[in-house]
Parts: sequence; structure tokens; C-alpha cells
Amino acid sequence: MTTTPPVGALLRAWRERRGISQLELAGRADSSSRHISFIETGRSRPSEEMLLRLADRLDVPVRERNALLLAAGYAPHYGQTPLDDPSMAGLREGMERLLTGYEPYPALVVDATYQVVAANRGIAMLLDGLPEHLLTPPLNAMRITLHPEGLAPRIRNLAEWRGHLLAQMERQIALARSAPLRALYEEVSAYPVADRPGDVAPEEAVPYIALPLVIEHDGHLLSFVSSIATFNTPMDVTVAELAIETLLPADAATVKYLRSLGP
Repeated sequence: MTTTPPVGALLRAWRERRGISQLELAGRADSSSRHISFIETGRSRPSEEMLLRLADRLDVPVRERNALLLAAGYAPHYGQTPLDDPSMAGLREGMERLLTGYEPYPALVVDATYQVVAANRGIAMLLDGLPEHLLTPPLNAMRITLHPEGLAPRIRNLAEWRGHLLAQMERQIALARSAPLRALYEEVSAYPVADRPGDVAPEEAVPYIALPLVIEHDGHLLSFVSSIATFNTPMDVTVAELAIETLLPADAATVKYLRSLGP
């Protein structure tokens, strides 16, 4: 049986993870370091309002804020509504409109474990020809990208792009205690990586504003830079864990090719 740590221990862990002192946290939360110390040691039970304020100042993920509230004996503050719920119709419609409006450039929406929630035709174009077992729902963006039968053989700067993706996952694991995300990381980081002669080396690449994804498609070399957007001040766990990734063409040749494909 797993025992949930007391709320004070959880708060202390989040504060230490953020690398700030009790005094600094007290200043951010309009409290005192003495009060923060009492909460962390269990000598004082924080009010629901104070607990939510501390969680906000510590940038605790929404899912974990509910865990803090439960540990302190309060009800969860944030709901977790399935995306297929009727109340989410407006959100789904808005995301679909955004993805469609971004075509012919690739864009997709993923959840906290990189399961693909929605994607446009630009993404479908990049996935063309992949084996069925990788395209069977639920699709996972990390698995599709790094699997040796997925996009990995087509990525010309795989070593750099793989390193970027794994580092991104490591930061997320450090931010949120997620067993599914840790399991996914262990899976994709263990995929074999084959050396490919002719891969784009850093010194040969065109200077970009950010690390590009350089990928082959139908004999053409395409370059993209990635942008990730999340929802501001989410009040639902599901919404808080959604991320919209858009792949912006990094050179004129990529723009010309994608536009030549037509609708």
C-alpha cells in the first residue's frame, strides 16, 4: 500500500525542486518564512487559499496541485474533463480550426505523455509510409519520431534532434512526477540509433534561429523549427496538459515544396 506524504513534505519537495529558500517563497506568497517552515514540518496546516497560492508561486502543475489539496485534507480544485465530453466541444473545434488554418505546414496537439490528440494534413504527409503498428491509435509523437521504423531513419540530424527531445522529456519528468512519462522516456531512449553516412553535421547546416528538424520526404530535404504553445491559466487538468506544436518552415525551399503539394 502506497502512503501519500504529508502536504508539508510535498511542498518542501516542490520548493527544493525549484531551488528557492523558505524566505524567498514567503516573499512571493506574502507570508513569513516562519509560517512556511511550520507548514513544511507539519506544525501548521495551510488554508486552502494559502496552499493554492504557494502552489502557484512554485509553478506546481495543475494535476499536482490537486494532490497537494488532497494531502492537506481538501477537495480537488481542478476538474479533469475528457476531451470527448460535450462541454469540451468548443475547445475541440478551436483546436481543429487552428490546425487546419496552419496547413500546409505540420501541426499537432499532444497530451502530457505525447499521445496525439489531433493533427493536420501536414503531419499526415510526414507520416506517409510508416508501418501500421506505429500508426494504430493511440498515436504517440515521441514513439513515432524516435522509433527505428518511424521517422528516425528520415531525420538527417537525428543525433541532435533526438538529444533535444530526450532533454525535453527529462525536464518534464523533473517538473511533474509522472510514471507513464518516465516509462515512455525509458522506452524511446533505449531505441537503437543507427549511424547514417551523409547526415547533416552542425557545421554544414544553414544557420537557423533554433535547432531545426531536418527530414527527408519523397526525395526532398525539409527543415522545420518547432514552436510549442500551452493554454494560459487552465482550470482543468486535461486542458493544462495539452500542448500545441507547430512546425515552422525554416527555409524558402521547404515553404516552396509544401505549397506545391496543394490542398
